[in-house]
Amino acid sequence: MLSIGDFARHGRVSVRMLRHYDLLGLLVPERVDPVSGYRFYEVDQLARLNRIVALKELGLTLDQVGRLLNDAVTSTDMRGMLTLRRAELEQQISADRDRLARVEARLRVIEREGTMPTDEIVVKPVPAMRIAERSTVVADFAPETIGPAVEQLFAELGAALEQERIECTMPAVCYYDQRPDGSVRAHAGMTVRIETGDSDGFTVVDLPEMPLAATQIYRGDMDGELEPHQDLAQWLEDNGYRTAGPSRDVTLVWDVDTRTWVTELQEPIARV
Repeated sequence: MLSIGDFARHGRVSVRMLRHYDLLGLLVPERVDPVSGYRFYEVDQLARLNRIVALKELGLTLDQVGRLLNDAVTSTDMRGMLTLRRAELEQQISADRDRLARVEARLRVIEREGTMPTDEIVVKPVPAMRIAERSTVVADFAPETIGPAVEQLFAELGAALEQERIECTMPAVCYYDQRPDGSVRAHAGMTVRIETGDSDGFTVVDLPEMPLAATQIYRGDMDGELEPHQDLAQWLEDNGYRTAGPSRDVTLVWDVDTRTWVTELQEPIARV
């Protein structure tokens, strides 16, 4: 018979862990001294300890380990546990690969520019939203073309919503569609809580969810600013992503003082 210390050394676990297993009923000592409370184990209990350790290393919970050890599960149940664990590990590996790609991309930026990036780009899902919008066609994506057109759209949209007595909420949204002839349809919208339908002054549109989007926060007036979009495009290239749909400029804070604006650039993405 082995003391708890010797048993722990042979099993390559801690004494504290053996006490925890005893408390859970996973591995109960063969004998407990009634006076000192010392625990003693039989040598053949090492087989059960080894099985506990092996199942834990697969990533199973102690509750699952206990059910397996006590034969409280069928082979189908065990297959289900291990299949679920395999899926969890595959998801973890995929997430780690993405993190590794971002680390390598960050290193390339530092090597290329000699500085640490300050504008963080975050990959996340973006929920669907309902907006009231107006749109117009402009010649191209040039800031001097897009800026005045969007400003006019928002002014017209605000007047139309006020006339209809429709309350709009933040954020404000801009997005753009490239047309076959090279021109661009610019859309300007405000989030609303109304039923779908059109009005003389606006159209109600449901913008779809972005299951995966690269997002970046920009502070200040976006009018005429190309750099944030260029930074995002460079990040996609560095990190092995491609654009998977039209991007959006979603202004989260919008005030008279344009220096206080906070806009999130949202680019739907997929792996190359």
